[in-house]
Amino acid sequence: MGEPMRWIAIFEDDPSADFVRKDHSEGHFNYLAAHRDAMLIAGGLRPAPDEWYCGGLWVLDVATREEAVPLCEGDPYFRHGLRKGYRLFTWGKAPVYGPVTL
Repeated sequence: MGEPMRWIAIFEDDPSADFVRKDHSEGHFNYLAAHRDAMLIAGGLRPAPDEWYCGGLWVLDVATREEAVPLCEGDPYFRHGLRKGYRLFTWGKAPVYGPVTL
């Protein structure tokens, strides 16, 4: 297994499936808590502070895409259809920034 690296998962929600957020929010947050070792930080995305959620962003600390995919697809929001898709990227901060702790 390779060294852990940072992966970014950007989720896009299906607005017609927003009921999933209400019905499965407890399961979603329990899922995030259960995977805190691999998920450095996670949260919802909104177009503006006063607008409703349209997706999510996670920073993952796993070695491979093969480890990131099941984390993304195991989330109740994904399994029950709120997430209409996601994109995975490797990420590293620019060298002009000092140490950052997540």
